[in-house]
Order: sequence, then structure tokens, then C-alpha cells
Amino acid sequence: MRTSNKTKILDAAVRVINRDGVRAVTFESVSSESGLTRGGLLYHFPSREALLRGIDEHLVQAWEASMQQLLDVPAGQASAVERHAAYMRVSAHSATRAELIFMLESVQPDSDVAPWSEAMARWAPPPPRSGEADPAVWDNFIARLAADGLWVYEGMYNGRIDEDVRAGIAQRLMAMLRARAE
Repeated sequence: MRTSNKTKILDAAVRVINRDGVRAVTFESVSSESGLTRGGLLYHFPSREALLRGIDEHLVQAWEASMQQLLDVPAGQASAVERHAAYMRVSAHSATRAELIFMLESVQPDSDVAPWSEAMARWAPPPPRSGEADPAVWDNFIARLAADGLWVYEGMYNGRIDEDVRAGIAQRLMAMLRARAE
């Protein structure tokens, strides 16, 4: 199956972000990286803001697909623990430099972070606002914060945590959630 030009554009934009950061995403840089014309980019993305929203949705879809692959059932049928465990495994093992940079640099305005917020509501939602939530719900959220902390740490300090350490953290978090669910 042939890759669509829209996908080529988005993949090229992710490579630009990986190399030079979100600010480097321009029609010129993405056009050059993708081998497509500026007009080809404008056909799919009429503005830089539309391109950034497209990148956001592209990355979210990739994360959700990776998380779904870790489940034996559709996400809607998986338990909260199973969804959180999938999120932690993807977060701990799959986050690329481009994804980390994009997540850290593109959270303003609120519309740019909306796809991530919607995905997290499906996969690893926060506890209800009330302090009377089920302790297991709080444990799930604390595990999510720890998993999020892995990529934030790496994004802030510009370096990958050793893969064995990442695996150990993810395994410990999942063990805590499973023990709580039993």
C-alpha cells in the first residue's frame, strides 16, 4: 500500500521536530524533508497551525495504536488497570525524542493539547475531582504520573534513561497496579 502524501508530510514534520524542535516546523523545512512542494503541503494543511494539529493527531493515533496492540481486547472493553498498563509500557519504551519535544513544546494554546487530553481520557484518566474516589483509581493515576514523569524527565534533561531502568520502572508500576486490582 502506498503511503499518502499527508502521511509523508506528517512523518517528515516529525523528523524535523526530532532533529530541530517544534519551532523549526515551517512549510519550507517540511517541504524539503518530505520531498513535496509547498503547494502539496498547503493542499493538506492550509496553515502552520493546521500542520501542528495534524502532527498532534498523527502522534496520538500512533500512541493509541501502540497501546491497543498491547491489549487482548478493544480498549473500551479493557479494564482501567489494563489500559493504564498499556499506557505505561508505551510511555516507558516507545516515546521518541520528537514526541517528547512535541509534547513539551506544543501545549499552548489549549487546542493543541486537546488530542492528547482526549486520548488520555480514554487510556489513563485522572481520578474524579472528589477526594472520595476509590483508592484503586488514585493508584492508577499515580502510576500514570510516574509513567509521564519518564518522558518529562528525558525531555527536560535531554537524555534517555537506561533501557533496563525504564523496563524496571514500567514493570514495577504494572506490578503495583495488578496487585491493587487483585
